Amino acid sequence: MTAIVLLFWSVAAVAQEAAPPDPTATLTVGLDTVWVLLCAFLVFFMNAGFGMLETGFCRQKNAVNILAKNLIVFALATIAYWAIGFGLMFGDGNPVLGTAGWFVGGADNSPATGDAYEGIFGALNWTGVPLFAKFLFQLVFAGTAATIVSGAVAERIKFVSFLIFSLVLTGILYPISGHWIWGGGWLAGMGFWDFAGSTVVHSVGGWAAFVGAAFLGPRLGRYSQTGATAMPGHNMSIATLGCLILWLGWFGFNPGSTMGVGDGAAIAHVALTTNIAAAFGGVAATFTAWFYLGKPDLSMVINGILAGLVGITAPCAWVTVPWAAVIGLIAGVIVVFAVTIIDGMKIDDPVGAISVHCVCGVWGTLAVGLFSQGPDGLIYGEGGGPAKGLILGGGFEQMIPQIVGILAVGAFTLVTTAIAWAAIKAIAGLRVPEEEEIKGLDISEHGMEAYSGFLKEA
Repeated sequence: MTAIVLLFWSVAAVAQEAAPPDPTATLTVGLDTVWVLLCAFLVFFMNAGFGMLETGFCRQKNAVNILAKNLIVFALATIAYWAIGFGLMFGDGNPVLGTAGWFVGGADNSPATGDAYEGIFGALNWTGVPLFAKFLFQLVFAGTAATIVSGAVAERIKFVSFLIFSLVLTGILYPISGHWIWGGGWLAGMGFWDFAGSTVVHSVGGWAAFVGAAFLGPRLGRYSQTGATAMPGHNMSIATLGCLILWLGWFGFNPGSTMGVGDGAAIAHVALTTNIAAAFGGVAATFTAWFYLGKPDLSMVINGILAGLVGITAPCAWVTVPWAAVIGLIAGVIVVFAVTIIDGMKIDDPVGAISVHCVCGVWGTLAVGLFSQGPDGLIYGEGGGPAKGLILGGGFEQMIPQIVGILAVGAFTLVTTAIAWAAIKAIAGLRVPEEEEIKGLDISEHGMEAYSGFLKEA
């Protein structure tokens, strides 16, 4: 009798283990995964936008070099982030860095997978998509941080030196500060919030670009005792195309950070705040440049749109649409003055990357502390969100961690990237020889021209 009871018990247990998964849960995970991957593909396509934008803003003789950097940087980011970056950023560890998950190895313990074992990526447990989908989505963000640097150091950096720096940034430096915020680190613990990366991605890339441009020095002939010499971009058509591609890609960048389709209202809200901020940023920059510089400069229009997008990236899920308009408008004004101030410091940034990504990334992070709806008017985030903003009567409760986060990430990035740039300069050198810079990096570094057979201006 005991044997029969044990036999039936075993059969029942096997049947229970072999029971088909809940079709509703399976469908939910599938739809969430498709959404996350689609958004990852949109953010990946932003590499094309950066490539077009930077190439158009720079001179014809350096077009191949800029295209080559923007193309290879994502390949390098993929390798570095896969090997160690993702583990440093999201692997379980301590408040400073992750200490597990190299080569995206280890268990994923997302609630929706139904796994009973303990995982090692606890900071990502809130989303139920498969681990590889989480990795791919975060990878395209890491690649974006490195691409930001490319434009600021354009037209005079050695190709190999940029490649080395990109590996260091995406494999080590970006993931460490990212762990503090998105990986469950110490800034997250003190209440710092950044929905889609005004600080995590854009400010980090912008600070790294600032240090790189300072180490390199300005392009030959850019500044003299009489002032700055204009070096206009050679193709504003493809620069404008690049801006539009980036604008499109941001609809993956921000709404995709919901990491699921369960809250359609939140996705729509994030998409609209993103677009509103971009529109107001572009219009504000147009009229600011018109009155301040005398002309509605197209490059300022482009950077104004991007400034609005960077500014709304941190608060997009937690502010109302009218406040998104204010955030974008202020970003559009800020970026015009930031470009002129940085130029006055003789920091040569051919594309305005520092002004757009660093300065407006800081602004977007502060905007969380100023305009967040707070728990009473929570738009997104069942598990919590930022406290009510200062402008809405919340006091400094949210502003303090935002300021601390800006200062901490800024200081860390400035110091570590300075060390990285200095080491690369000592080992491989940073800048091409003067005669190669005059000739153009296309010929000297790559042995080809972007427009072979066409008339080449001096």
